[in-house]
Amino acid sequence: MSEAEFACIDCGENYPPNLPRWRCGCGGPLEVEPNAVFTRESLASRPTTLWRYREAIPIQDDSNIVTMDEGMTPLVSIAHSGMEILCKLDFLFPTGSFKDRGATVLMSKMKEWGLAQVLMDSSGNAAAAVAAYAARAGIECDIYAPASTSQAKCAQITAYGARLHKIPGPRAASTAVAMEAAKERFYASHFWNPWFNHGTKTWAFEVWEQLGFTAPNAVVAPTGHGSALLGAYLGFSELLRAGYISELPKIFAAQAARCAPMVQMWEENLEAVPEITPEETIAEGISIAAPVRWKQMIEAVRESGGCFISVEDETIPPLLREFGAKGVLMEPTSAVAFAAAGLLREQGKISQSESVVVPVTGHGLKAADKLEKLMSV
Repeated sequence: MSEAEFACIDCGENYPPNLPRWRCGCGGPLEVEPNAVFTRESLASRPTTLWRYREAIPIQDDSNIVTMDEGMTPLVSIAHSGMEILCKLDFLFPTGSFKDRGATVLMSKMKEWGLAQVLMDSSGNAAAAVAAYAARAGIECDIYAPASTSQAKCAQITAYGARLHKIPGPRAASTAVAMEAAKERFYASHFWNPWFNHGTKTWAFEVWEQLGFTAPNAVVAPTGHGSALLGAYLGFSELLRAGYISELPKIFAAQAARCAPMVQMWEENLEAVPEITPEETIAEGISIAAPVRWKQMIEAVRESGGCFISVEDETIPPLLREFGAKGVLMEPTSAVAFAAAGLLREQGKISQSESVVVPVTGHGLKAADKLEKLMSV
């Protein structure tokens, strides 16, 4: 395959994609642009994994692909808040969350770069995914996670053979320690390395296929660092450029009210992420005070005609029970997007007749200790 373009989104500096790099010299985040797109006609004869979209995934050599045949998760309709929501069951991945989409591509790139050791920080799901795919690739992995991370996720990370470092304090403390350690080993961050979001974008390709080669009217994604949000935007944007859809779906980004810097930025029309002190939230997976890719997140939501919206923690337990009673056991972070969909319906930003897709990003069993308490509230 031809090499993808690899450049900084802040200063525009270009870098060779065959050399390990996770950040621009100016300190800005990098982005990678694939030079090809799959043909619609070719899909019928391909395996039902996310690698069926091979041309759009920026890995140079097939021999470097690290996979467990992940992808093509079910799209199930469930009634909620007076409308039918199409639930993309991305908790049915090998490690129990949608982060496997990004991890399979990220670790394929780490293998392609010939790295023997990597480290990263995460509140749990991304850590478990990277740990699993690092093990699959034969790459040593260190994980830095908040001490408050769910016990089930910690057990999962160590089961994959990664070295887990529990860091006291808020989520940002884990990032700070990881970035210091990155002076010695490669920082395989799921939010700094753009390869990750070119895995999560396959979510949009699958939805497009499952809806008969059409896009939904709206997407609601739980948003911390923005891998679900940006994945949806990248995927549907590539479909639009290829002429496979006529317009982008409205993309709505849902945050926990106790840690909602992007909502504040959006509502106050700020030009930089505000400094906030996050409060403890049961939506641990999106408790991110200073997302790195905020410029891309704002662009994605604005261009699609969506908005940022916050959800109170108190609305989450009833929703978990509601969906559990319908056979879908999700972790609290996933529930934020469904609570937001209900609010958007009340506000008239989503109509009853519109098709709405929401990802179930993580399985409830990954937060079993917390769910047990929440379900009894």
